[in-house]
Parts: sequence; structure tokens; C-alpha cells
Amino acid sequence: MKISFAATVPPTATLVARLAEPDALPAGLEPALAAGAKASRFSGKSGQLFDGFVTRGEGVVRIALAGLGEKDDAALEKAGAGLTAKYLTSGETVLTLDLSGSALAAAQVAALLLGARLRGWRLDTYRTTLKDEQKPSLAEIVVVGAPEGAEAAWADAAAVAEGVEFTRELVTEPANVIYPESFVARCVARYEGTGLTVRVLDEKEMAALGMGALLGVAQGSVRPPRLLAIVWNGGAAGAKPTAFVGKGVTFDTGGISIKPAAGMEDMKWDMGGAGAVAGTMLTLARRGAKANVVGICGLVENMPDGNAQRPGDVVTSMSGQTVEVINTDAEGRLVLCDALTFVQREYAPTAIIDLATLTGAIIVSLGHEHAGLFATDDGLADDLLAAGKASGDKLWRFPLGPAYDKLIDSPIADMKNVGPRYGGSITAAQFLARYIDKGTPWAHLDIAGTVWTDKPGPTWEKGASGFGVRLLDRYVRDKLEH
Repeated sequence: MKISFAATVPPTATLVARLAEPDALPAGLEPALAAGAKASRFSGKSGQLFDGFVTRGEGVVRIALAGLGEKDDAALEKAGAGLTAKYLTSGETVLTLDLSGSALAAAQVAALLLGARLRGWRLDTYRTTLKDEQKPSLAEIVVVGAPEGAEAAWADAAAVAEGVEFTRELVTEPANVIYPESFVARCVARYEGTGLTVRVLDEKEMAALGMGALLGVAQGSVRPPRLLAIVWNGGAAGAKPTAFVGKGVTFDTGGISIKPAAGMEDMKWDMGGAGAVAGTMLTLARRGAKANVVGICGLVENMPDGNAQRPGDVVTSMSGQTVEVINTDAEGRLVLCDALTFVQREYAPTAIIDLATLTGAIIVSLGHEHAGLFATDDGLADDLLAAGKASGDKLWRFPLGPAYDKLIDSPIADMKNVGPRYGGSITAAQFLARYIDKGTPWAHLDIAGTVWTDKPGPTWEKGASGFGVRLLDRYVRDKLEH
């Protein structure tokens, strides 16, 4: 959606939105409109809307009132998103947002517009029979009466929106469109001209490095795996980067330990961690983040053909540690362990944060409201919790410890890839912890419950949420940029 700024309300405007604080209507409203709002019990709560038609000059104008609530970022985003949700398919093509008399600061305007833009994202590529009234019509928001600095604040927020939208795009696309090779191609095309540099490892290069765990997952698919490294050097020259590592299983059947058929189509989003990393890197580049960051995406497809790995197979990871594969549906940790070893050997990061749709157990624990956080460093954990609270990508911390770690010991290899039934999210995190070099701060985010939603939220339609981009961007702003 296009966002532009103007000095006055265009004379051709047919839809104009005004903002209302709690229990206070904007000044200058036509009496009939004010009376209608009062009769409809419009009170200016966040996300609350009222509209009506008035005669202005020789034309009729639709006036929308949007409640601001308490005017914190969440309330402002909800207000902007509410306008988009209301008018996205209304037939209106332009919404003029009149901020006159609202007294919003530049950052508050940016939050309002961020909500409006994010709520308007849809992927309708494959929907060929939509009726006209079902198709999005709203294409532009024209902002009038913005405070000084609002355009610059919006340019910064727009970079965040672009990253979230790119993540949603990758996660939403079907698995016959986004697979390891096409994921890489989509990223390369989107990153052109951004200053990001990309390195891609193919199957032979990964084999030469000893990535037996990742390659074991991929061997049942005709789609060859890829390891994608995305580098942004916006900080001090030569300074070691922070690493974001994402699980990118572009489709997960479970392999030989095959999943039930019902709901398996959802497993196109099992690459949500890699999608979040790819989107975050785009955001950092678009806004020129003053930090050095490397994003790693381990990309595979997990299929059950005659060459697929079997339960009971033993694979050797890049670290040299061996893994007894008890369950081929616990594949994400096998992909991540080699990606984690690779990023430590190649880039020696100062800290590592991985994101993965790793376990169904995390959904049992947290539902769809929080992602699980596991960390070996309390400072890093606290920073991520704070970033989650500030960004709206909420986290909840879980424990790690020797009592859980011993549950993945194997009688014939260094470890097995699953533990017992209980504590499944924790034992998965303990598995990954064995691949982190001593002294390197590391956090694991299990985002299985947050990357996809079956119902609309404040700033998203049902489907891909884009979870993780705003979290990581906020972390970079707060902890890496000075």
C-alpha cells in the first residue's frame, strides 16, 4: 500500500478519516455526523470506527472516525489497521488521513501508518474467481496535517513493514513455488540494490563441510537443499556480527515418520524461521541499520521417498558430533545444528539467535500468544523479552538444564534427536545447545505457534503473521545500534 503526504485534503477526496481520543470527538465535525457518532456509542476506543456521509461543496464525502485509545504504539497500530480493514475492499481507492488537531508526534504517526499498511497485506496471486467486491481496492493513504518529522519516521517504519511483508510472502507461498532453490532466488531478487551480500552453499559444498545432519533431512526430496548466508555490514568495520539463524524446511511431511494427512498442508510454513530471518535482513538494509548482522537460512524439504533417511540411522553433523535419528519428523533441529556450526566457524558471531517452527509441544504450552524462548545467557534472554514486549512479538522463557539434557543421550551415538514425550520443546532446545561454542551467548526461539494464524489479528489477516521480524529489528535497535 502506498503512503504519501500532502499539505491539505485533496479536493477530489471521497473518503477522509479523522482521529478521536477517548470520549472526545474531533473539532469541526458536522452536527449530523457528531450526533450519529454519539448515537452509535462511538467513544474513541482503540480500533473503534464510525463513518457517515456529509455534503461538502458540491460533492458527498465519506467521513470516518477512528478511535485512538491510549495512544501507545499498540493502540495506534490497531487504529490504523482498523481503517484499512474497514475500507480495504470498500471500492474506495484512496483514504485521506486528516491529522489536523490530533497532536500526534512523528513516531506516533509512524505507528498508526504501520498498522494501516500491515493490515492491508494479502497474497491473492492464486485467487482467480474473486468477485469485484471481494478484491482489495484501497491502494493509497494520503496523510494531511502531519507533524514535523513524520515523513522521516514513516520511512523508517516502512522498512519494517517491507520486511514483515516479505516474510509473510515467503511463508504464504505454496511449497511447489517456494522450495530451497526458489527461496534463495526470491531473496536474491528482493535484495538487489540494498547493500546486502549473499552467499549460497549447494549440496556438494555442504557435503564437503560435513553437514551430514542437514543433508540427511534433504536426501528424501528431489528438491536439493541450500544454505543461504545474508550479510549486512552497517556497523564498525571489522566488528564481529550478531547472527540470526532460521529453520527453513520448505515442506515437512515428517519423512518416513510421516505426519497425519489432516492438516499436512500447513507444513508449507515450516520455513517460518528462515522467512523471519530473510525479512529481518531486508528491514535492516532498507533502514540502514548501524550494526553488523549475518542471517543464515538452512533450507531443505523433508520427503519420504526410497532414499529418505530411516528411523535409527546415525548421521554425523558438521561439528563432528553424531546423532541417532529416532524420529525423522524431528528434522528441524538436524537442519539447525549444522547451520549453527557453520555460522560459528565462518563468522564467529558475538551472539546467536535462532528462530524455528520447531515443536508442536510449544503450542500445547503457549498456544498462539507467545513464542518460546530458551537461552544460555540471561542478559540476552532479558534483552529479547524486552524487545518482544516493545514490538508485540511476545516471548515466554523456558528452562534449560542438565536434567533435561540427559534425556537425549543415545546408547549408540553422541545424542538422539528426540527425547521422551514430556518436555519436548525443552529437549529440542537442549539438542541445539550442544552445538553452541562455550562462551557464545545463544537464544533459541520456538515460533511454531506464532508464524501462522487461523483468524485475523490487530495488524494481520488470517494466515502468515510475519512474526519475528519486528522482534529482531527491535533487538538490533535497542542493543546493537549506538
